[in-house]
Amino acid sequence: MDAQPVLNQVNLVVRDMAATRKFYERLGVKFKDGPAEWAAHHASADMPTGIRLEFDSAVFAQQWNPGWRESGVGNRAVLFLGVQTREDVDRVYGTVVGAGYRSQQAPLDAFWGARYAIVEDPDGNSVGVMSPMDRSKGFPPPPPPR
Repeated sequence: MDAQPVLNQVNLVVRDMAATRKFYERLGVKFKDGPAEWAAHHASADMPTGIRLEFDSAVFAQQWNPGWRESGVGNRAVLFLGVQTREDVDRVYGTVVGAGYRSQQAPLDAFWGARYAIVEDPDGNSVGVMSPMDRSKGFPPPPPPR
């Protein structure tokens, strides 16, 4: 049996690298220093879980992925960043929204036992902040959508 693939990298294509870096730094992401001449086209962060979070400009993305096409604002994915406590969700959310970024979901206790919030990065991507799950904080889920 073949080994299951491991998620090791997430790339987001962005319009404004400086704005993107500023947003993700407010979330606590620490970027690696790279060559200055690449600063407008690429940024990289090694997350504590081992996943690489990469950001590329549209012109650079088209170099390594000729099939990439700009599709407008945002995407159909939510990038979730884990924090250590439920209080950290509120703190990080307050910092980001207080800096003028758009809220998509204010901090909320979820039925699965975590606390989470969702904000929007400068390119319209949904970025969640979530605490660890604590089953003792959970409650019955709502009925499924119809």
